[in-house]
Amino acid sequence: MKSVIQLKKELKKISSPEQAKISERFCKTGKGEYAEGEIFLGIKVPDQRKISSNYQNLSLKEIGRLLDSKIHEYRLTALFILIKKYEKADAQEKKKIFDFYLKQTKNINNWGLVDISAPKIVGDYLLDNPRDVLYKLAKSPPKAGPRRVGEKNLWEKRIAIIACFTFIKNNDFKDALKISKILIKDEHDLIHKAVGWMLREVGKRNQQIEEEFLKKHCKQMPRVMLRYSIEKFDEDKRKFYMKFSTGKL
Repeated sequence: MKSVIQLKKELKKISSPEQAKISERFCKTGKGEYAEGEIFLGIKVPDQRKISSNYQNLSLKEIGRLLDSKIHEYRLTALFILIKKYEKADAQEKKKIFDFYLKQTKNINNWGLVDISAPKIVGDYLLDNPRDVLYKLAKSPPKAGPRRVGEKNLWEKRIAIIACFTFIKNNDFKDALKISKILIKDEHDLIHKAVGWMLREVGKRNQQIEEEFLKKHCKQMPRVMLRYSIEKFDEDKRKFYMKFSTGKL
């Protein structure tokens, strides 16, 4: 049986200090930045995914130990393992993994970690279950603590909107639009980009529905959110909507 210790050894064996420096700059790990304190070993994502496939035997407790680390690659590899376990699980085990994931949101604290996992676990589970939890996440109150931005729970909010990607792929747009409305006045650009991205995905499937939302809310949307949301529109429509930009970056 493979162990957490073996996994860490495998990851460290292929680590690269040069790649780590690149990742640290890209993921904003400097003082005062959103990923302050994040540690990178410097391992490419395909390599982590490959290694994770050999550790499906790890328990949720062991996965939790990996997620509790400040080392980014430990947490990402843990999520790859968790996603695969979820995909193979029966209904009862899926519920257990879903609950476990929500208890770990303090450790799923990077846009890459959220984006790779929220649709595949949270979104998938909520396809056929009540979605109240998404609204609680979207309205997460200010929280102090490590790896928080301005004491706000940025990552729970991002989980809420990115989980909706699964619904959108199934032509179910209602919750994505409602949560987008909740998050319109959020202050962080990682939320602006996430909301704009999900609105764009709605529009790729039904532009009329996206435009109905934009006509009601574009004047309140931060500039980057609006710009992301209309990327697939023709040039004339992009120019039309950008006239209503709030100018917020």
